Amino acid sequence: QVQLVESGGGLVQAGGSLRLSCEASRSIFSVNAMGWYRQAPGKKREFVASVRKDGGPHYTNSVKGRFTISRDNTKNRIHLQMNSLKPEDTAVYYCNTLSYPPFPWGQGTQVTVSS
Repeated sequence: QVQLVESGGGLVQAGGSLRLSCEASRSIFSVNAMGWYRQAPGKKREFVASVRKDGGPHYTNSVKGRFTISRDNTKNRIHLQMNSLKPEDTAVYYCNTLSYPPFPWGQGTQVTVSS
């Protein structure tokens, strides 16, 4: 069973940047699409971005042009570069496969953007 560990979150001011990382406990080379999700307080977990095996990205509208997702299959990692952060980006960020069933969810990494 794959274990996922997210890191890189923190507290930043609006307009700032963070780079999130997710490390899987085994190879993700065969996983077609890996993605990032987020959950804000009192809200459901939502999709943020995904990246296919061939590197093709997909983003939810609210982060297009600000976030960039990438994957490193040799290191079993995916990353999320977040620029021009907004207070509404505040949430716990998780990574997982887009396939069903998902891998066990990690603890996530907290991103807090102050105005």
